[in-house]
Amino acid sequence: MSAERQLPILRRGEPYTSVELEPLCDHRTGAVLAQVSQANSGLVSRDLCHQADCWAALQAISFEDAVACCERAADIFMQDELPLGDENQGPEEFVAMQSATTAMPVAMCRRNMTKIEFMLREMKSVLRGLSADDRLCGESFRADGGQDPAYVPRGHSLGVVLPNNSPGVHALWIPAFALRVPLYLRPGTMEPWTPYRISAALRKAGYPAAAINIYPSGHAAGNTLLAKAARGMVFGDAKTTQTWAEQGTVEIHGPGMSKVLLDVEAAGDVDRYMDVITRSIAFNGGRSCVNASSVWTPSGGRELADALARSVATTRPTSLDDPAAALCGFPNATIAEAIHAAIESGLQVPGAEDITARYREGDRLTRVDGTTFLQPTIIWCEDSDHPLANREFLFPYASVIEVPADAMPDRVGNTLVATAITTDPVLIDRFYQSPEIVRLNVGPIPTCEIDWTQPHEGNLFYHLLQRRVFQYEAMPA
Repeated sequence: MSAERQLPILRRGEPYTSVELEPLCDHRTGAVLAQVSQANSGLVSRDLCHQADCWAALQAISFEDAVACCERAADIFMQDELPLGDENQGPEEFVAMQSATTAMPVAMCRRNMTKIEFMLREMKSVLRGLSADDRLCGESFRADGGQDPAYVPRGHSLGVVLPNNSPGVHALWIPAFALRVPLYLRPGTMEPWTPYRISAALRKAGYPAAAINIYPSGHAAGNTLLAKAARGMVFGDAKTTQTWAEQGTVEIHGPGMSKVLLDVEAAGDVDRYMDVITRSIAFNGGRSCVNASSVWTPSGGRELADALARSVATTRPTSLDDPAAALCGFPNATIAEAIHAAIESGLQVPGAEDITARYREGDRLTRVDGTTFLQPTIIWCEDSDHPLANREFLFPYASVIEVPADAMPDRVGNTLVATAITTDPVLIDRFYQSPEIVRLNVGPIPTCEIDWTQPHEGNLFYHLLQRRVFQYEAMPA
């Protein structure tokens, strides 16, 4: 691959090279992998003035054709050489470049590709799951008459500000293609590879290029994108997303604060569930909002923390090319250093202990093969109000807290995924009724085990479409 590969802005599917370029580098060597054109707020704002025209052009294809394009794109995404800027890129080069700029192991990059493949291939099932409607076969989701409900658009575009942390999250916005809503994407600065490859696969599968817009940019243009698009979606930390939290037009994907919750019986047989808890914490390198960031137990908390610490401490940093690599690195070492410092600062507050310090090899903050890592960390907290009891970080980190089982539903707080290991029907019902839990797993199901045919932190189908009762009676001639 040429070091001077150019990644253009895509404006209605057409490449546009800007004067301002940003180098995209291998985090280990500093070698330039691509020069990326940068969009400014003015360009984004101008393009979004034409979103209704772009939407109208998409209506020239049927819903069935749009879904078929997604299905065809699944194999293309996984297997083909696809245009990327001024060159082509095959799947092996794709995962290699993605790993080089994000510090995610190559094996994890491949695994995240399969999430996107599933979303494309199973689009019909995904839409049925999101809509809870088996009748998704009508033109524009309109009923043919009578009193059946119809679906109509809430707006003519979806603007998405994307993250760098895990490529699998791109599966969340892909259904917009099948719903024939034009996409305006601001990719992560270190992970533009996936949006470009998805878009190229869809274009090769026959999807109208005019509906695809990609704007690599800084934060200002990203904010303009969310402000000007009819509907929006934003990924990021609490600081990034809080600006849009009150905007009804923007779907928020922030910290998950996902949890594993044990009842009295499960706490007494915790060895039985150790694999479920460990997987919840450490799967995908701990980078996802569905990874558990805390474990609540009514008793035996310190002993549980010790067992978890021994378990996760066996996961150690390795080369990103290692097929068994299970930890992601940090392409920006200052982020890892800031997280490490935040944990160390929290440990100065009485009532918390880093149990993994007994078992890990070396320091939490370490460097292997040119990549900065944070080693898995389990913190025992004596109280749920401790500063480290309610934190989420981009690596396998979890606090362990003792909370009475009957108090958990009232104290759980905002929780994307709760795995409740209990057979108590009263407790299950209270978790089920909690407005603060988005996804509830009852039983030994890891928090990271996701069914993509179910809504996830919002529902893209109803974010983009609304139901309308539609009655029709022919007018007399």
